Amino acid sequence: MAAVPLAGALLLLLPSGRFLPGDTAVRRYGVGVSGATLLVALAAVAAFDFGATSRMQLEVDRAWAPAIGLRFHLGVDGISLPLVVLTALLTFLCFVHLTRHPPAGGPARLLTALLLLLEVGLIGTFVALDMVLFFVFFEVVLIPMYAVIAYWGGPGRRAAAGKFILYTLLGSGLLLAGMLLVAVNAGTLDLTELAARQGAGIARGTQIAAFLLMGLGLAIKAPIWPLHTWLPDAHTEAPTVGSVLLAGVLLKMGTYGLVRVALPSAPTGAAFWAPWLGLLAVAGIVYGALACLAQRDLKRMIAFSSVGHMGFVLLGIATLTPVGINAALFGNIAHGLITGLLFFLAGAIKDRYGTGDLDALGRGMLGTAPRLAAFLTFAAVASLGLPGLAGFWGELLALLGAYRPHPELPRETFVTFMVVAALGAVLTAAYFLRLLAKITHGRPSPGGAAGGTAGGTAAGTAARIAPISPYEYAAWTPLIVLTLLVGLWPKTLLDVTTAPVRALLGGG
Repeated sequence: MAAVPLAGALLLLLPSGRFLPGDTAVRRYGVGVSGATLLVALAAVAAFDFGATSRMQLEVDRAWAPAIGLRFHLGVDGISLPLVVLTALLTFLCFVHLTRHPPAGGPARLLTALLLLLEVGLIGTFVALDMVLFFVFFEVVLIPMYAVIAYWGGPGRRAAAGKFILYTLLGSGLLLAGMLLVAVNAGTLDLTELAARQGAGIARGTQIAAFLLMGLGLAIKAPIWPLHTWLPDAHTEAPTVGSVLLAGVLLKMGTYGLVRVALPSAPTGAAFWAPWLGLLAVAGIVYGALACLAQRDLKRMIAFSSVGHMGFVLLGIATLTPVGINAALFGNIAHGLITGLLFFLAGAIKDRYGTGDLDALGRGMLGTAPRLAAFLTFAAVASLGLPGLAGFWGELLALLGAYRPHPELPRETFVTFMVVAALGAVLTAAYFLRLLAKITHGRPSPGGAAGGTAGGTAAGTAARIAPISPYEYAAWTPLIVLTLLVGLWPKTLLDVTTAPVRALLGGG
């Protein structure tokens, strides 16, 4: 699957005079390659045996470096398949968006190559079944995302890109150290074998140290409070497509790594650190919500909301139960769909109004740009966890998991976490309703961007606002449909993840 975008990126090394001259041809090429990757992902779904979702399927297992036991081992199960499809879908939608809404900055050829290379790293991370291979793909995403932010971002792009790369490189070093500690003591790098062993042969102290190292490295990528400080700057400065992929998929690498790598290879260490993970999770939920209430920039508010949403994902993982882990996997997909849509909309608003400042935007967008306001309202209520939409189920299941954590964990502590997280969910509703009240509802503010210049009329402003383009409709509509589908029929996703989660936790 990753071979398609990799080949597409390599072909862009050919001289522009001989291959795809002109930015328009390059953008269409990006749509074609990412579309082909999405078709391959959908073909994998069609070929997948949903009666055995806990079994690794579509495997590739070849010797890579036999002298040190490295294998090129790839495969998908019910845990990784939804994330692979989400990655392919969001990348394709980003290229559709770019066709008519390219960011200012470097050449389209370079941006297309970087986004395809980013897709290689993301898909590779979700299908890698060897620790070193996982780490290699995990690192592949860093340089492309750094370059996307640094060359196509906002005024503070260089500082934001530098902060992103420094934090994530630190996390990568910790992750590698933890992986090597497990590999040396277990005598294998194969993730399927490590999951089957459930920590057998690795001393308790070693597991505690290894999980701490891997957990810290993955928490930076997620990111988990208080290791999140690179995220708001990166989101605020990144171009729209960079923010969509960063929030929609790249953050999921951290929480996926906890479920796929850290938890099954060092289960005793996971049980030791689980209460601390739960504490960081609820702190992030409340902190993210309070930070959102204080934000004046739309993209920055959405970025801080990700800290809170990923807190619910971490809380589910910390319970060490099938319900909690399923909540985390469901929350990953829901967050990818909804926050991807939110960043598309934030970019559209900034393109039309020239600002993302909530006060400068003013009120009354429902009157001046009703369709754009309707899309934003849908995305906001989906993100705040309205029942019937995708965001509801991940949070609810995480709270249920905290109410009944693993028997070895202190139940009173996790019930307290559940109460605090529920308070955070209320605050989440508060800041999204505040957002809608500030820019979509009410009468247009004279002098505000949504209300036009002082003395202007709402009708005159509406006439000046560009309508939603067919390419924007094409990029946004699939996310809305899937948010409704997963929200109304959560069984479609839970049936895929439940069996492999039980197997991963040693339940067969």
